[in-house]
Amino acid sequence: MEFPVINMEKLNGDERAATMAKIKDACENWGFFELLNHGIAPEFLDTVERLTKAHYRKCMEQRFKEMVASKGLDATQTEIKDMDWESTFFLRHLPQSNIAEIPDLDDEYRKVMKEFAAQLEKLAEELLDLLCENLGLEKGYLKKAFYGSSGSPTFGTKVSNYPPCPKPDLIKGLRAHTDAGGIILLFQDDKVSGLQLLKDGHWVDVPPMRHSIVINLGDQIEVITNGKYKSVEHRVVAQTDGTRMSIASFYNPGSDAVIYPAPALLEKEAEEKKQIYPKFVFEDYMKIYAGLKFHAKEPRFEALKAVETNVNLGPIATA
Repeated sequence: MEFPVINMEKLNGDERAATMAKIKDACENWGFFELLNHGIAPEFLDTVERLTKAHYRKCMEQRFKEMVASKGLDATQTEIKDMDWESTFFLRHLPQSNIAEIPDLDDEYRKVMKEFAAQLEKLAEELLDLLCENLGLEKGYLKKAFYGSSGSPTFGTKVSNYPPCPKPDLIKGLRAHTDAGGIILLFQDDKVSGLQLLKDGHWVDVPPMRHSIVINLGDQIEVITNGKYKSVEHRVVAQTDGTRMSIASFYNPGSDAVIYPAPALLEKEAEEKKQIYPKFVFEDYMKIYAGLKFHAKEPRFEALKAVETNVNLGPIATA
């Protein structure tokens, strides 16, 4: 059972069909895959990593140690189920950036993260079109599905560090969950591992690879594809040695985007199969997700079915 690794350079030559098939299989059977030669320069990724780790050491490490001491986490004897062993901050890129307002970031780091976000946004949209191609949807369909009336997706980054943990059997780096949004692009530490996904009832390591971008699919892609592609439960296992860096960027629908299964995919299903996914406004989904993140996703879908949004579902214009 080999974790899917996609070399994007192969999309430009004789191996395109085989590479597209590999992406399709990853989306259908894993919900995760790792990208190599994705167009973001290795030297630039090295800069992102260097500045992120320096910022953690300078501005966040001591704060994390003080939090651990104040809560007595390093001496706990029982499993902790209501918090995670992580140090994080969030950046918002779209619809409006807040990078200028985040305290403690030096000018070089702000500039680099802004450029990184622009490159990841481009990569996310390229991937959405590859998914459209594999699904038989019109090019641009998924991107347009994510645009609300504001004409923009929601795009942000969670910058995390997972310090060495003295009790990894009692506290998770990040508890198991599926991601609420659309498509997630992760630049992770290539030396300290910890990310795992649930496949066929077993936890499988997502291998750290230098200069790769890990992709996973969120709940909204599952809804739009009518379950053809699924969001997959994943977690971070805390490690006793080394601090793991994780920069996860979430390309999500706009807050007022209406999400529902693509009609073209419904038509291809057997007629007797009832539609199992509701239609809803993304912001309403996020309100439910906020309280149920670390629970199964099915109750979230059920809760939204009970309050199905009464909206006109015209075709999504892709021009």
